[in-house]
Amino acid sequence: MNIVVLVKQVPDTETERKLNPADSTVDRAASDGVINELDEYAIEEALLLKEKHGGEVTILTLGPEQATDSIRKALSMGADKAVHVSDEALAGSDALQTAYAIAQALGTLEYDLVILGSESTDARTGVVGAALAEYLGLPQLTLAGKVDIDGSAVKIQRQTDDGYQVVEATLPAVVSVVEKINEPRYPSFKLIMAAKKKPVTKLGIAEANIDPAKVGLANATTAVVDFAAAPPRAAGTVVKDEGSGGIQIADFLAAKKFV
Repeated sequence: MNIVVLVKQVPDTETERKLNPADSTVDRAASDGVINELDEYAIEEALLLKEKHGGEVTILTLGPEQATDSIRKALSMGADKAVHVSDEALAGSDALQTAYAIAQALGTLEYDLVILGSESTDARTGVVGAALAEYLGLPQLTLAGKVDIDGSAVKIQRQTDDGYQVVEATLPAVVSVVEKINEPRYPSFKLIMAAKKKPVTKLGIAEANIDPAKVGLANATTAVVDFAAAPPRAAGTVVKDEGSGGIQIADFLAAKKFV
């Protein structure tokens, strides 16, 4: 079984994230880049499926040169190889353009299953998986908390407000996963060193058969029309207990109608 995992490098959520005031895109130079957290769960699930059914796990990334760090992290977890699509023409692409570009890049690969995290921590649109499946003409199974392969079919379980759903589709298919699906492994030193020797194929948009008129900020199908910084939070009330602290807290809660 050939599994492709989509991996995105995103700004570190532990640092301040900013938008570029000139074009309203994410300012990726303002913070360190890290692998998208949910993509680590997708990688882990692909590795578990490989261990059970055999095959190969390929990482596919769209992004600038520095995305190599996230690719190496994915390879150190146990993926076999990677494809890195990097081109200035892709800068500023929105979610739909990204899905189109990924679909074109997948055309250069053989795969039975495409797995990705349900959303990225930078844009949080959560639509790339669905749009990708539409471009590929494949079934999509979303928000998977469990994935099983049975012959030529993939079956997932996902949680809903009313319980659980079990959904099945014929391979090839696109599956998005949630963080409760597994616990991503930590790469060992041996795997980290081995990852440096694993093949990473680099493609420009021409090699990936991506039409430059369909990607990039100037051709984006969506746009951020305005943004503003979050207002500062008002200082809270500090209660110093000098014998009546409990009464003050009770009065405060009563005034807010919490009790």
